[in-house]
Amino acid sequence: MTLAFPNSSRSFDEVRNAVRFSGHDGMFQVPFFVEAGALAKSGKPTEAECLRAFDAMRASIHTVAQKVYSSARRTAYLLTAADFR
Repeated sequence: MTLAFPNSSRSFDEVRNAVRFSGHDGMFQVPFFVEAGALAKSGKPTEAECLRAFDAMRASIHTVAQKVYSSARRTAYLLTAADFR
């Protein structure tokens, strides 16, 4: 199976300071988090800024998520700024 993103929902996780979204590999849901620092140009972004940045970068975030997912199987994935270089 391949990783797909049929659900466009995302939310901000204050505890992790990251945006949470899900992918699906067949019938399995795969949780992802994107660190706020990977979405921000500088400083500490607000929740609204993180969600706007996520929406603007959605295609590239999904591409990076697919790459990270294909390299190792985990229960959850945290995407950092290093993953986008």
